[in-house]
Amino acid sequence: MEPTKVLPIIAIASLVTVEFGGHALLRFITTDRDKLGEFRERFFRAGHAHAGVLLLLSLVYLLYLPRAGFSDGLEWLAGGVLLAGVLAQSGGFFLHLAVGEQSARSSGTMLTRAGGLLLAAALIILAVGLAGGA
Repeated sequence: MEPTKVLPIIAIASLVTVEFGGHALLRFITTDRDKLGEFRERFFRAGHAHAGVLLLLSLVYLLYLPRAGFSDGLEWLAGGVLLAGVLAQSGGFFLHLAVGEQSARSSGTMLTRAGGLLLAAALIILAVGLAGGA
């Protein structure tokens, strides 16, 4: 199958997990707020929001990817880097929620930064392809 047919399916299916996360966050806020605490609630919100916004960005990205004129292999690579970046950036917030401490770096903050680099790389790849194909 073509990458621009498979990768959007993955992104859309992943949005279901974001919806579940929104439900879980609402439940924590309305019933178990004291259990979660302000620090963890902040990172839960950040991970949830980044996941939703970045998955929507990925759908737009994947609409433009065929216009870059890349081979299927490069489309798989670019789309894979993008989706890995989405998972790493938003997942890093959740990892920090689980293992991090307030005002301290953790493996979660490192993962979030790595996700940002992957997202930047994917966006640059697409921009270069679109500029060359224009």
